Amino acid sequence: MLTLWGDRQRSCDGLHRRNFLRLGAFGAGLTLADVLRLRAAQDPAARPTVPKAAVMVYLPGGPSHMDMWDLKPDAPAEFRGEFRPIKTNVPGVEICEHMPLQARMWDKLAVVRSLVSVDEHSDSLVSTGYSENTNRTAAHPSFGSVVSKLRGGSANGVPSFVSLRGGGSMGTEPGYLGVAHRPFTAEGPGIQNLRLNGVTADRMDDRKSLLGQFDTVRREVDATGTMKGMDAFTGRAFDMIASGTARKALDLKHEDPKTRDRYKGVEQFLTARRLVEAGVGVVTLSYGGWDTHDKNFVQLRQQLPNLDRGIANLVGDLHDRGMADDVVTVVWGEFGRTPKVNGGAGRDHWAPVMGALVAGGGLRMGQAVGASSARGEYPKDRPYKVPQLLSTIYQAMGIDPSYTFPNNAGRPMYILDDREVVTELV
Repeated sequence: MLTLWGDRQRSCDGLHRRNFLRLGAFGAGLTLADVLRLRAAQDPAARPTVPKAAVMVYLPGGPSHMDMWDLKPDAPAEFRGEFRPIKTNVPGVEICEHMPLQARMWDKLAVVRSLVSVDEHSDSLVSTGYSENTNRTAAHPSFGSVVSKLRGGSANGVPSFVSLRGGGSMGTEPGYLGVAHRPFTAEGPGIQNLRLNGVTADRMDDRKSLLGQFDTVRREVDATGTMKGMDAFTGRAFDMIASGTARKALDLKHEDPKTRDRYKGVEQFLTARRLVEAGVGVVTLSYGGWDTHDKNFVQLRQQLPNLDRGIANLVGDLHDRGMADDVVTVVWGEFGRTPKVNGGAGRDHWAPVMGALVAGGGLRMGQAVGASSARGEYPKDRPYKVPQLLSTIYQAMGIDPSYTFPNNAGRPMYILDDREVVTELV
């Protein structure tokens, strides 16, 4: 799983979410060889093949459901806000006027408008299915870490889990699955180590040989045997570097200039597409800042068109490449915003209802699932909880959310406790 971050955003709780690091969960100073070594220690029998991929787009701070996919044009002015709905290419479905590209391709998209969240800034909720308060003690793993565990961490020199959100980002933690299944990031251990830095293939072979000799000596003098096989794991790390597959996917210079121009300003969506094409199992990225307590409409006028372009280009490219059924994309944040506009022309936190966009993965597209009340205050019908949509995404990936892993105390834990699916999507 790979996480891509856009500009750093600060939420109203004062934390830069991208910089929150739990050393106990992630470990510190791990090299790529260390990560590979830990991953290889797992039982091969617990590695079912997971053929599909996922792109998880996180909108930090909580996007306004009332101003994106669930507008209320007939509500009083203090509820409906400043934006107007436009028709999509699917009869009966309307979305915000500032997302015309999605409107023209709605047959390839779906939205769940009746999700119920929790009342806290909880980056981990949509990636683990559990609130941040729960995870402080339970340490449930993120979606990408689960995929990494089941896929064995990497295959053919390509990591299973890449995060473009930066190292140590909340919502990407491996939890009780351990540091072996933390995400590779563009700026932390892993991806940074995929740089050759001018080293030729011959010099790579020399370095591998030299490291092998050192590791042999260390193994021979290590009475505990903990160094046994270290040379082989280091060799795998070098093989991953030498293959260059992930490194090439991260380098947008390899992309057609016309395509790069289409993604200008939302390049992380292009990087995500390139990574899943290269074989990465899960890519997670973050875009914008959506904690709009003040000037909600000013901020959304700036952000919605770019988000619209990122989504439309990504989903369109996946269809053009015949990958739509093999890649599931989800776009969501931690909760909705208050239906009633506040005195600062903003909207505050609102957990009773939120929305999420879904595309691909063999799920049923061209629909709006559920509805909120006339003023967007709560689900009017088809209420679903966040874990239930996450369960749907797991199943689209070929993963049974009733699968169990032992936690730090050795107790078997389900991937998700609430495993019902959004039936309209499957």
